[in-house]
Amino acid sequence: MERTNANGSLRIGLAASRNAPSVEERLHIVDRFLEEAAAQEVAIVCFPEAYIPGLRGQDIEVPPHDQVRQDAALDDIRAAAQRHGVAVVMGMEWETTVGLHNVAFVVSRAGAIEGYQVKNQIPPEEEPFYVPDGRRRLFEVDGVPFGITICHEGWRYPEAVRWSAVRGARVVFHPQVTGSDRTGETIERWGDPASPYYEKAMVARSVENTIYFASVNNAMRYQDSATSLIDPDGECVAHVPYGQEQLLVHNLDLSRATGFCARRFNPAFYPAT
Repeated sequence: MERTNANGSLRIGLAASRNAPSVEERLHIVDRFLEEAAAQEVAIVCFPEAYIPGLRGQDIEVPPHDQVRQDAALDDIRAAAQRHGVAVVMGMEWETTVGLHNVAFVVSRAGAIEGYQVKNQIPPEEEPFYVPDGRRRLFEVDGVPFGITICHEGWRYPEAVRWSAVRGARVVFHPQVTGSDRTGETIERWGDPASPYYEKAMVARSVENTIYFASVNNAMRYQDSATSLIDPDGECVAHVPYGQEQLLVHNLDLSRATGFCARRFNPAFYPAT
């Protein structure tokens, strides 16, 4: 089924998923969200960072790395994407000859692997676990270009979003994990000046590039940021209430995602010396 229309829209889903204790339970959650997305004619669903098997360096229990299990999980995700006809951006960890990476796989609606984006700017608490690969990639769904930047990269390194925007991305997906199920404070209002900086960074990433910024967090008791969609003018057009497991569905008006500010960036104004 074609998911773009004559008006130039793309229907996306952001899966605010809970931290289930096992990979098998997480895969069941993935299938349930994709079934729900298919019923709402969603083209692509993005899941949180390292959702399979869970993000290391946090205060959650994550099983030891098992690449055989990861291969099997990716096969299950591919089958679910094909069964439901919905493309997927899936946060995983993945081992190569370079080492263990924190990645986001892109799987087409037909279940084909389109590639993956590695988290390259790795925060100190994750450096004992993951390594970069130094590459960036652009993807497409239904002919619409999109990029991916993973958690810390999107918060602290605007270049990780601009790279995609200057190459035509209309939306950048941002799988992330910020917060805890164990300790923290409860945020009552999106973008509250007293809350952590994360939601303000979402606004910056959208307006400095004139694209959509789609950030998806785990559903946790103490979230530092909400699963949110920011439009090219920097407005939060939709977000999932803190702590709730929910599929956020929204139509992107692609005519607004012009990349205007990204294209105006002139590197000549920033000489090395």
